[in-house]
Amino acid sequence: MGWTRSSGILLHPTSLPGRFGIGELGDPAYRWIDFLAQSGQRLWQVLPLGPTGFADSPYACLSAFAGNPLLISLEKLVESGELSRSDLADAPDFPDRQVDYGAVIDFKMPLLYRAAANFASCASPERRAAYEQFCEGNAAWLQGFALFSALKEHFGRVIWHEWDADIALRHPRALDHWQRSLATQCQTVQVLQFFFAQQWHAVKRYANERGIQIVGDVPIFVAHDSADVWAHPDLFCIDERGRATFVSGVPPDYFSETGQRWGNPLYRWDRMAERGYAWWIARLNAVLALVDVVRIDHFRGFVAYWEIPAAEPTAFRGRWVPGPGAEIFEAIEGKMGRLPIIAEDLGVITPQVIELRERFGFPGMKILQFAFDTEALHASFGDYERNPFLPHNYTRDFVVYTGTHDNDTALGWFNRCAAGDRQKAISYLGCDAQAFHWALIRAAMASVADWAIIPFQDILGLGSEARMNQPGTVGDNWRWRCPPGALSDQVAAQLAEMTQLYER
Repeated sequence: MGWTRSSGILLHPTSLPGRFGIGELGDPAYRWIDFLAQSGQRLWQVLPLGPTGFADSPYACLSAFAGNPLLISLEKLVESGELSRSDLADAPDFPDRQVDYGAVIDFKMPLLYRAAANFASCASPERRAAYEQFCEGNAAWLQGFALFSALKEHFGRVIWHEWDADIALRHPRALDHWQRSLATQCQTVQVLQFFFAQQWHAVKRYANERGIQIVGDVPIFVAHDSADVWAHPDLFCIDERGRATFVSGVPPDYFSETGQRWGNPLYRWDRMAERGYAWWIARLNAVLALVDVVRIDHFRGFVAYWEIPAAEPTAFRGRWVPGPGAEIFEAIEGKMGRLPIIAEDLGVITPQVIELRERFGFPGMKILQFAFDTEALHASFGDYERNPFLPHNYTRDFVVYTGTHDNDTALGWFNRCAAGDRQKAISYLGCDAQAFHWALIRAAMASVADWAIIPFQDILGLGSEARMNQPGTVGDNWRWRCPPGALSDQVAAQLAEMTQLYER
C-alpha cells in the first residue's frame, strides 16, 4: 500500500452529536463526513467498533467480530420501516456533551428489540434476502456471538465461566438445548448485527466516495468475557473451568510502580500456529470489511509480551515471553496479501520491534505530546541521543498524532505539565499559550510523516474535561461527545487552510 501524504481526524462514532444520547450511524455521521471533506481531510480514525462490555470500553468488547448495536441509528430504522416515528417521540432529554451509557441502554435497547421483532415479522422480501445473505457470509462468528449474547442476558450478564457448567464449557447437548431454547433471542442479536452492518457500510461508502479512508483499531488482546474466548477456549490461556491462568499487561515503569495488569487472557500462540493463525486471519478479514486501514494496538506484543500469573493482583510479578514475531504476519500475508496496518509502537520498544515493523512496511506512531514530556522520555529512553518524538527527527514511515484517546487533550496536557516542559514546547513551536493547540497541530501537519491524525478535541481547543480515556481508571471514560455547533464552517476553513498549506 502507498501511504500518500494525508491528514485526518480521530473521533469515535459514540462522540458524534445527536438527540438520542450517543453518536449514531445516521444523519450526524453523514454530516461529520461532509465536515471532513469540507476541511480537506482524507482520514477518519475510529476506536474499535465492537459491542462494549466492562466499563463501556471499546477495548473490552464482547466480540472481536461484531458491531456495537448502540451505534445503530434509530432514525434510519424509521426510514427502513422497522420503527415508527411515534416510537421515538418520548426520547429523554439526554446530555449533549457526554454519553450517559446507562440511560442510553435503558432507552435504546428496547427500541432496537422492537425493531428486530418488526423485521422478523414484516421485512420485505428484499430486506429478508439481504439479511439471509449477511447471516450466511458471517456464519463463522455470528451464530456463536448470538448464542453468547442470548446466554449472557439469560444468566444475568455475569462473566461466562459463571454460567451453568455444561454450557459454560460448551458441552454439545447443552449447546443444542440452549440454541433451541433461546432461538428467538439469538435471531434478535443477528438482526441487530445486520442493522449495524448495513448502516455502517452505507456510512463507509459515503466516506470513500468523498475520498476519505476510515482507519480502524484492533486491540492485540481480547476480553476474557467475550464470545471469542468462550467459543475458542483452546486458543487462550484458561483452565478447564474457563478461568484465566495467565493475563496481559505491562511491567512496572515510570508511569506505574506495579505496572499495568490489563487482565486479558493471553493467547496460546503454539495452538494459533498449528492452525495457521486462522483466527487472526479471520479477525483481520472481518475488520478490514469495515474499515480501510487498521491500527494494531500494542504491536510490540507480537515480539514479546508481559505474562502475568492470573493469581497476581498486579503486574509486578510477570515476565517477558517471546511472541510469534514475523511468522504470524507471513501467514497473514500468505492468505491476504500486504495489508494496510499501522503499528502502535509506543512504550519501551526494542530493536526487534522496529525490525518487525519495518520488515512488513507498517508505519509506526509518533505522539507530539511525548516530545516535550521530559520525565516520560527519560523513563522510556534513558539518556536518549535524539528525541524520537520531535518532528525534525521523523522519517516518512510514521503516523503523527498530537495525542491519542489515552492522552489528555493538547491544552489539558499543556496546562498541567511541568513549567520547564511548557517553556520547551513554546520555544520549539514558536507560539504563545493561547495558541498552543493550533501550534501543535501545525507541527504535525508540517512534519515529513506520511500521515497526520488529530483528535477532534485538539482541533476544538478543549481542555481536560474533554479527555476520552484515562488509563488505569474506571467510571468516567469513553463518554465525551462533540458540543453543539462543533462542526462549524470556521473550524473547517481553518483546518482546510493548514491542510492545503502543508500539502496533505
